Amino acid sequence: MTLFKKSFESVIENISEAIVGVDKYGNIVILNKKAGKLLGLNKKNSMEKNLDEIIPNSELLRILSTGKDELDRRFKYKGKEFNTNRIAIKDGEDIKGAIAIFQDLTVYNELREKANEDRMQIEVLSSIMNAFNEWTVVVDTNGIITMMSDAYKEFVKESHPEGKHVTEVIENTRMHLVAQTGVMEMGEVQEIRGNKMVAMRLPMKKDGKIVGAIGKVIFKDLSDFYSLSRKINNLQKEIQYYKSALDNERRAKYSFNDIISSSPKIRRVKEMARRAAQTDSNILICGESGTGKELYAHAIHNASKRYLAPFIKLNCAAIPAELLESELFGYEEGAFTGARKGGKKGKFEIANGGTILLDEIGDMPVQMQVKLLRVIQEKEIERVGGNVLKDIDVRIIASTNKDLEESIRKGEFRDDLYYRLNVMKITIPPLRDRKEDIPGLSNALRMKVATRLGMYVEGISKEAYEYLMAYDWPGNVRELENVIERAINLLDSDLYIKPEHLPSRLTKNNNKFKIGQGYLKEIIEDVEKQVIEECLEECGWNKNKASKILGISRAGLYNKIRQYDLENVN
Repeated sequence: MTLFKKSFESVIENISEAIVGVDKYGNIVILNKKAGKLLGLNKKNSMEKNLDEIIPNSELLRILSTGKDELDRRFKYKGKEFNTNRIAIKDGEDIKGAIAIFQDLTVYNELREKANEDRMQIEVLSSIMNAFNEWTVVVDTNGIITMMSDAYKEFVKESHPEGKHVTEVIENTRMHLVAQTGVMEMGEVQEIRGNKMVAMRLPMKKDGKIVGAIGKVIFKDLSDFYSLSRKINNLQKEIQYYKSALDNERRAKYSFNDIISSSPKIRRVKEMARRAAQTDSNILICGESGTGKELYAHAIHNASKRYLAPFIKLNCAAIPAELLESELFGYEEGAFTGARKGGKKGKFEIANGGTILLDEIGDMPVQMQVKLLRVIQEKEIERVGGNVLKDIDVRIIASTNKDLEESIRKGEFRDDLYYRLNVMKITIPPLRDRKEDIPGLSNALRMKVATRLGMYVEGISKEAYEYLMAYDWPGNVRELENVIERAINLLDSDLYIKPEHLPSRLTKNNNKFKIGQGYLKEIIEDVEKQVIEECLEECGWNKNKASKILGISRAGLYNKIRQYDLENVN
């Protein structure tokens, strides 16, 4: 091999362009490293082979027949686009071969597309900056302004700030420092043209390197900042209030320590409730209205392993029958007219993992009892209007002031549901059967009510205690609390609750309530009639309001009104 040939091959191998050459028969005689890399060819397997076998449709062989050079032509191969020059190799008029010089256009096209995208993004950014009337500025690493919003230009009175150093245009700026250090500055007070404003400055980075900084005036006047700050503080307080209220709604508030008692009967009931709390079994709490059934439900939940999970309450008698299903199980969007967009979770779904208290379970409609029984058995619910079953893990505590066994005999309550709920039965005795608890309860209620009313009460007189002990309390603890609250509102300057502060039903004909005189049923009915009549008079015969105060359902109140012939009193 001559020195010239070696030099030629060295030049061909090290040139930056890809070169492919063929002899006059179309066989490959030149294929440099660049061509092998760009075209994905192996030199050893390609040399001396016909070009069309190796690179189909290269069009280089056409030069062998035409003898004419083809410059600046496009050629696609294996998903890439090339710019190629095809040149004939001649000896006089005799064509000895041809070469093709390739340049990869793929990278060039990508760069061009990227430049177009960058230009479009810059235009979009500029449009946004101007459309929202923001005071915004962008600088490069040297602090030279590359972009500024029209509103900012108008304020600093510079129509063409681009290309100037930011310190020449904006008074007291630190944009050039942020572009150098890469440390952002948030909420900085800056004075420009006599105006104190709040600004933010952020470094811009690309591939981990600082390429400039962007600054924005957040508040154009400090008074705007203080105004917004006050609004935010008020909103935070409001959110905290509603959050607290929501948490209270979903949290049990009482424990067994809140159950005041010195009687053996209540001690036995509390011990039974404590044991029930340690299991996941359903619980049925029975007792007259006002005995504290909900208080026990709270205490059981807080003493159970579910105490961190939700505690949800639902009064089955307070919700119309047609709405009870959606309240219990929730509904899907469009389930009925007026349904909330997106649907709504039911009480069981909210209580998942925790406890649900079904108060006044004896007033639940029979058709709903069937659906509740299925939920207890299958441990799954289906929203109204939905077709997806959701697994739930909820401990049920049911409470009632009704005799459910009597309701079963009347066909008003399903026996299979009763046995499902009556796994652990807790019966709370009425206050008249545990009068030894009255002094302790009265004193505890005195302190509770006085705190709630913001008043100070020294105590309860001995004479008042005697009247409290003699009364049979058909309304139980709830009635006792109402009597204590009434007495506190009528206190004299000595701050003691005395007989004159008590309702007349407790003080008049007091002998009637002593042991050995009269039948208990008649005594209770007489007192109950008197209590209902007084409550109705205080409420202006608003039966809905009276039923809530008395702690009975509205249907139950109507029954009592008919029973005691109170319809004609008003």
